[in-house]
Formats: sequence, structure tokens, C-alpha cells
Amino acid sequence: MGVKGALLGGGNSKRSDKARSKMMKVWILRASTTILLWTCVVQLTAIGETWGPRVLKGWPSCFTPSIPPFPVNSNSESTEVGGASVVAEKFVFPPKRIYKNNGYLMVSCNGGLNQMRGAICDMVAIARYLNVTLIVPELDKTSFWADPSEFQDIFDVDHFINSLRDEVRILKVLPPRLKRRVELGIFHSMPPVSWSDISYYHNQILPLFHKYKVVHLNRTDARLANNGLPVEIQKLRCRVNYAALRFTSQIEELGRRVIKILRANGPFLVLHLRYEMDMLAFSGCTQGCSTEEAQELTRMRYAYPWWKEKVIDSDAKRRDGLCPLTPEETTLVLRALDIDQSMQIYIAAGEIYGGSRRMAALAAAFPNVVRKEVLLETNDLRYFQNHSSQMAALDYMVSLESDIFVPTYDGNMAKVVEGHRRYLGYRKTILLDRKLIVELVDQYTNGTFGWDEFSSSIKAAHVSRMGSPSRRLVIPDRPKEEDYFYSNPYECLPQSIHQLTSI
Repeated sequence: MGVKGALLGGGNSKRSDKARSKMMKVWILRASTTILLWTCVVQLTAIGETWGPRVLKGWPSCFTPSIPPFPVNSNSESTEVGGASVVAEKFVFPPKRIYKNNGYLMVSCNGGLNQMRGAICDMVAIARYLNVTLIVPELDKTSFWADPSEFQDIFDVDHFINSLRDEVRILKVLPPRLKRRVELGIFHSMPPVSWSDISYYHNQILPLFHKYKVVHLNRTDARLANNGLPVEIQKLRCRVNYAALRFTSQIEELGRRVIKILRANGPFLVLHLRYEMDMLAFSGCTQGCSTEEAQELTRMRYAYPWWKEKVIDSDAKRRDGLCPLTPEETTLVLRALDIDQSMQIYIAAGEIYGGSRRMAALAAAFPNVVRKEVLLETNDLRYFQNHSSQMAALDYMVSLESDIFVPTYDGNMAKVVEGHRRYLGYRKTILLDRKLIVELVDQYTNGTFGWDEFSSSIKAAHVSRMGSPSRRLVIPDRPKEEDYFYSNPYECLPQSIHQLTSI
């Protein structure tokens, strides 16, 4: 019995060891499975916007920026920093919009900063109403200015993404599997039709997303109509333009410094003097230029094959009001409008063609002519040199805050700043009637008019051209001749549309 009991006991011990071993294997398997599943969850959460299951898309992500984009002034807190009181605004994110994703929209903008700005606003609206994911737009690096700046070099990209997340999902880059498809050429690229309404995108572009998953729209300037769109689309374009497209902290800080310097010296007028070499070459306008300068501008125009118009009658174009005003013509207009000669005149432009010779009349009439290059130290602008869009962003900020804004040509910056100043409360923007001005200038310079008659005529012509409330001009079937949406986004303005009157 003792032997038998010992044998039985030994058998029980062996069975117990086997049981413990089996349980250990089960626990190891469970632990391994748990670790594997948790690893998958972490990975899917990180890329949950594209590959993760739908339930993960509402989870917080470690990649979400900690500072939301919308200020809530009522909850502002004041703290002392270096002896000065600093107001720290609290922010809140809008909730994410959940929708069935129809595909991914890649965008290549073209043109200068403000042309691209309008295109970005349009593309966000299009992405929203097609229920697609927008990839952060690519900026033009091949234009005349050859600016290598990326989106995040000019705009606060995290603010852009998060401030719009209740409208559209925006990613910085394509998900890896889709990026691979693009590298293999499995996508569709095209320029959309200019001035199209949203039905064009629903009927013509949306099916391309269903077929290719990734659609690349290039040459995106002026691709959405000015008029005839639902108010919701118009208001979204405004929200992107006036809230989501915030400049980087470096640009904002430097812009505020320029404004502070100007404000310390009194009121200031921003003159968008569009008299740079590229503008004159492109437009063919040579008023006041020497024969050698006119020839240089013509050679430059022929050097750029995408500038389609080559043979241009400068005098005829000027009479039609299609040329930027010269510095000399601008000086006469500012004087005729009784602009205070002691007022600071900030030049928002690149290098003026003809240099100090062409600026002499303006400098003589208004001694306080300044530029950012004069107001700031060389080191302040070091990182902005050869980045025309970043320099233009500084001028944009100063233009918004000026007491008076005067553009001498109705290019993209003039139009977008005009609209932004309307949005901020109809700040004084003098919209020059160039066709009438050149006629009056010629009559004054040839002695037909005396100064008093010239001045009174200029004032009378511009009394209703000061950026006051107005409806956009709508011309059916001729959208290029209409008022640009971004110069007068009246659907977004605080005043009732029914109270607006035409200019």
C-alpha cells in the first residue's frame, strides 16, 4: 500500500505539473494576444483616419495638437510674464464631422499668395460638399517668383486642419497605401473647369473619386463660381479665408511688430503700388519708362511662354484703365484726395521698377514713405528673403490693419485684402477708377484742367468707392467680368443683404 500510495501520489504530482504547465501556456497565449491586440489598437489609432475601424475614429489621438483653434474670450486668463500682463486665451475644438469618405482630394495651387489663398478656400468647400478627404494643398513653386515655401511655411497647418474638422477631414499627407497608388500612377489628375458651380463637381468630379479613389486637381485658381452658390458654401469659403488660414507664428509676430512700429508714429496708409518689373512685363504697360526699359520688359514677356499675350499696345491698354497706375500718377491722386502729407505711406510691394527715380515724386509729396525693409532690422527679414509669398504675407497683415488701403491695380492681393477689410467692418479702402484717372491726369498735365478742377473731379469720382457696403456685380455668362467673390463676400458680412446697394 505504501508503495502503491507513493506511486499514486507520484501520478497525481505528474498530473498537477501537467495542469500547471497547461495553465501557464494559456496565460502566456492570453498575454501575447493582449499585447498583439493592444499594439494593433495603437497603430490603428495613429492612422485611424484612414485605415482604422470606424469606432476608432472618435478616439483621441496622441497626434492631435493640444491647443485648439477657436478663442473663447470670456474664459481668458491673465498671467504675469516678465512683469507684463499677458492674456492667455482658451480654445476649444469643434467636434469632428463623421461622414462616409468618397475619396482623397490632392490640390496643386498656382499663382501668387493671394491667388492660392482663394483657391484653397474653394477647394475646402468642394471637398466638404463631395464628402472627400482633403490633403493639405501644395503651393506653386514654378511661377515667376519661384518661391520654395510649403503650406506650413506660410500658414499654421495644425490650426487649418483642426479649425475645419467639423466640416471636412484634412490630412497632411496621403495614407501610405494611397501614396503608393499615386506613385504607380493609379489616380486621376486634371484642371477643373473655371467658374463652375457645385453641380459640376457633383456630376463630373465625384464619379472620378468613385473610380480612382484619389483625384488631383491642378491650376485651381478661380475654379468655383462667384455667384449662384448656396449660402452655406459661400459662408464656408469665408470661414476658411478669415478664420482657418492663419499665418505661422513667425509671420504673425513680425507682422504685428511692423504694425506696432507704424502705430507708434500715428495713422498710416498702405499703398499697394503694383509697379514691379514682372507686373509691367506681363501687362505690357510702359508709361513713363525709357526706351531701354520698355525693351527690357518686352524681352521678359517673351521669355515666359505661359504669358500668352505678347504684342501689346501700352497706350491703348492704359486708356482702357488696364494698367497699374504709375508712382507719378498715384502721387497726383493721393494729393487730389487731400491725403495728409505727414501721413505714413507704407509701400506694400516688391522692388519698384525704375527705383528711386520713379519714386521721387511720391517721396517729395509724402516724406514719410516707408517699407518693411526700412522699419525692420536686416536680421528680422533674413529668413523671409527669396520667399516672396512669406514677404507678401507680412504686407497682407499690415494692409488689413491700415487706416486707409489704396491698391493701384486690381490684382489678387488688392481684391482679397479689399474683401477682408469689408469683413472686418468696411475699413476705408479707396478703389481707384483707373480709366477715369488716366484721362483726368492727362488733362491736368497738358493744361486742360487746373489743379482745383482736377482735385474736385478725383474726389467726386471716388466718393462712393471707399469700400462701403455694396452688392457684387453679377454678369450672367461672363464670370471674368463679374466682381470677384473674395473682394466682396456680402453673404458673410454682418449687414443684411437686402440693405446693400450697388456702387
